[in-house]
Amino acid sequence: MIACVVGATGLVGRELVAQLTADPAWSAVHLMVRRNDAQFAVLRSAKVRQHVIDFEHLADAAWPDCDALFCCLGTTIRTAGSQQAFRRVDFDYVVDSARRARVAGATQLAVVSAMAANPASRVFYNRIKGEMEGAVASLGFHGVTIVRPSMLDGARHESRPAERIALLLMTVVNFLLPKKYRSVQVDKVARAMRTAVGLQRQSVHVIESDQLQLA
Repeated sequence: MIACVVGATGLVGRELVAQLTADPAWSAVHLMVRRNDAQFAVLRSAKVRQHVIDFEHLADAAWPDCDALFCCLGTTIRTAGSQQAFRRVDFDYVVDSARRARVAGATQLAVVSAMAANPASRVFYNRIKGEMEGAVASLGFHGVTIVRPSMLDGARHESRPAERIALLLMTVVNFLLPKKYRSVQVDKVARAMRTAVGLQRQSVHVIESDQLQLA
């Protein structure tokens, strides 16, 4: 199978690329990126190829043929700078990437969402994630896997002090929390996405954070 990955430089994306590269079921892994990233050179795999695209003009992007799209795009309102900019990344870029991959032949989609995603939520972040889920589910993929992790446990490249402090606190009390609210390791999120797509699931399949703990 041939994979396309968007959001490959993020926490889940980096782990996912490593797993796909090591998995013999995948013959090629195409990374759709803003710029070539040296971190992927260390994989030293003929499978991996980076494609520099402009996310503001995805309709014009040269998209390789693929069987599946793995979408790990995501930001925060603070990083984006405004709610409008956040929506641009977490809704527009995600949906436009999925639409472009579908045209290129992808029949399976796996996308990272968020716990409590709900299009009717009063919380802006959760509402956008819920709207995104509904939008990608309507694009005609044979199978859509949506993962909704709690706080991600992994080494980020960018600095998020508040999140790092929250993660440290959660690590201390993790065993006291219901499984759904415990931090989840990024390798489990990536593995759940890869496994679900490999099973060629039909229709829409949602994996909640407590289920990700078992991946």
